[in-house]
Amino acid sequence: MRMPIQGIKIQSIHFDATDKLEAFIEKKVAKLEKAFEDIQKVEVQCKLVKPATTQNKEVSMSVAVPGTTLFVEKTSDTFEESTDLCVDSMKVQLQKFKEKLRNR
Repeated sequence: MRMPIQGIKIQSIHFDATDKLEAFIEKKVAKLEKAFEDIQKVEVQCKLVKPATTQNKEVSMSVAVPGTTLFVEKTSDTFEESTDLCVDSMKVQLQKFKEKLRNR
């Protein structure tokens, strides 16, 4: 059995993240391990972009893997949607990184 990602750090800027949102993010981030096993830590920043309009929920995600840190940032109407977009985008980056490692 594999260990779950040890360091998931969630920061909320300009608002207080609910436990529900944090649980959602942790669950989604855990799925990244399917793309790449050796994730050292993940930092997720949820930011409420002022002024309060639609498309103002920004999520940025940095994932530390051996030798580098991958970064992605997405903005949408909800933090959940932004998180989904980040995770999808990060999966692609992790797969590309894994290919690079394999081809060395």
